[in-house]
Amino acid sequence: MDLDALVLVSYGNRGIIELPDGTQADCIYRRSIGRPFCGDRVRVDLSAGQAAHLTGIRKRSNEFARANARLRKQVIAANLDQVIIVIAPEPQPSTDLLERYLVAIHSLGIRPVIVLNKCELAGDPQASTKKPLHHLDHYRDLGYEVLLTSCKGEPGIEALMPVLHNQTSILVGQSGVGKSSMINEILPDLDLQTGALSRVTGKGIHTTTTTIMYTLHGGGRLIDSPGVWEYGLWEMEQCELAHGFIEFRPLAGHCKFNDCVHAAEPGCAVQAAVEQGQILEWRYQSYLRLLDQNR
Repeated sequence: MDLDALVLVSYGNRGIIELPDGTQADCIYRRSIGRPFCGDRVRVDLSAGQAAHLTGIRKRSNEFARANARLRKQVIAANLDQVIIVIAPEPQPSTDLLERYLVAIHSLGIRPVIVLNKCELAGDPQASTKKPLHHLDHYRDLGYEVLLTSCKGEPGIEALMPVLHNQTSILVGQSGVGKSSMINEILPDLDLQTGALSRVTGKGIHTTTTTIMYTLHGGGRLIDSPGVWEYGLWEMEQCELAHGFIEFRPLAGHCKFNDCVHAAEPGCAVQAAVEQGQILEWRYQSYLRLLDQNR
């Protein structure tokens, strides 16, 4: 008998699934069907024994990915509603880190949310010379949701909880931004959930290396992928890169040349918008750096 299921953990040729009644089961994959990712909706056969057997993978609404060592797209999770990008005053965000995240997330068709954690260390973010802290209001003006959190005191993580409610989210960020502390605050029963997953297989779940989907109290899912720290872009088409800068979109098709890459071409609508102050100069310079890295 085939049943619908949700993949909570996927590793090698098997994973852990959640069945419609909420129970969890070990699942064995079939090479002829493929390997699902964390967050995939699948069909499984439970008639073969204790472990379920994969019989199909449902069509995905999206895939979250990063670049591997060869700059190829490496899928990490599927069917997300949003990506929570965590930055902090310490460690200082690397140059264009947020832009790399935003370009990738937009290209994948997922909603990004920006979170400044350890905000107690920031003082007045707008007075900071550290980018992108200095530009938080600019991101808000562009339409991005920007939240402030702290795991050491006020304001806590209260602002983040309504955003996570009834959504499937993944947290990403540089090493040291406090992502693990945030997850412990968001999931007070983290150890219980991890222990339950381990009991399904009879083996420990390697939480430091494995992408895992957790259940949020009150509704929603949270994916933790510990390997997503420094974030690189895979090789993508120039139009994808430009599409990731949302302020460029209204100018699509207005350049003199159809193959304009918005760098040094005559009659470029994007360059004209920068000169007229309609596009922020620092955002345009970030685009040029990413364009150069992608060539």
